[in-house]
Amino acid sequence: MIRISDSSRCCGCSACVQRCPKQCISLREDAEGFLYPEVDTSHCVNCGLCEQVCPELHPDAERQPLQTFAAINPDAGVRLASSSGGVFTALAEVVIDAGGVVFGAAFDAHWEVCHRYAETREELAAFRGSKYVQSVIGDTFLQAERFLKSGRQVLFSGTPCQIAGLRRFLRRDYDHLLCVDFVCHGVPSPGVFRAYLAEEMTKIARKGEKKYRFAFSTIPSIPKADALAARLGCRIDDIRFRDKTNGWKKYRFALSLSKASAAGEKIQFCALNGFTENAFMQAFLRDLILRPSCYACPAKCFRSGSDLTLGDYWGVEREAPHLDDDGGTSLVFVNSERGQKLLSSLPIAFHSQPFERVHAHNTSISASVSRPINRKFFFMMLRRSGFFRALGATTHPSLPFRLWRKLYRLL
Repeated sequence: MIRISDSSRCCGCSACVQRCPKQCISLREDAEGFLYPEVDTSHCVNCGLCEQVCPELHPDAERQPLQTFAAINPDAGVRLASSSGGVFTALAEVVIDAGGVVFGAAFDAHWEVCHRYAETREELAAFRGSKYVQSVIGDTFLQAERFLKSGRQVLFSGTPCQIAGLRRFLRRDYDHLLCVDFVCHGVPSPGVFRAYLAEEMTKIARKGEKKYRFAFSTIPSIPKADALAARLGCRIDDIRFRDKTNGWKKYRFALSLSKASAAGEKIQFCALNGFTENAFMQAFLRDLILRPSCYACPAKCFRSGSDLTLGDYWGVEREAPHLDDDGGTSLVFVNSERGQKLLSSLPIAFHSQPFERVHAHNTSISASVSRPINRKFFFMMLRRSGFFRALGATTHPSLPFRLWRKLYRLL
């Protein structure tokens, strides 16, 4: 049976949970806000299926893409709402138009990130844009399997480890399954995002009034985003991790809230700051809040088994300046003939690119990030003082904080 003695050996794909014939495996949130499988041993029959479908226990071999392209969706509206060039939407629309089903990550009613499926073009809008939080897979592997067995085409998008988990879960190949992953830096903690969002929303809604302090140790008692918004007398209108209103190279984090004034008029509030200036994104870019398995990812180097891998074309201004209009350019790595066939049906121009040059600007394709030396200190401070104070204490350059962090590491 699955036993998680080392948190770095579980990517949280939930393949084991969904494959268990006795349904005796559930997911539990740990002290860092990540979900891990937990087995009810009183019902386990030691069939071993949970171990057989684990991508951490059975990593695939490294691969090289068959082809590498740069591309831009000609639909300006779709491209603006997408993180890069909008290629995913074009892929998904082809599958939808053929009567298929598309799985992707979206915000749920509580503004938490989860996987779900779409059967119409309109539903695809929720999948656009990056969500820098590990999504809850739920039972979408089972749903995808049911659609596949009924003969419907399925496009399943997710992180490389989620795609690796899906392929092991299915235990066979389907000609009408298309797996799409993306160049992944690592997945941040849903619990940390919940703590950040609670503090940020309170600060925005109260506008200078004394704000709530949410310590991470009390995360179960922190209301979800929609409930907190109601308590603050407002509502969440939108969350965009990469708003491109000012262009692709100056994308921003945007959290939009609104509430009614005494006269009944709508008052809007917005936390809108540069991607690298936003506190949550600073924690992400410093690799402080990534899942432990991300520091030794088992799905790098195209080992997920995906048909297509998507990403931002960082370095496009040097490698392909004719495609650089600051609206976002996608990279597309073709990993299978099935992926190539779907690409050929898209109304998009694909520009061949040398993989070695592209890889030089996108090292996350093959390299995992290093675990920060102050990561444990950050989570200790998070439990004691909440998100913003934890980030400040971990990244503050002053001598007292540096001595404190060093003492903590020594102890």
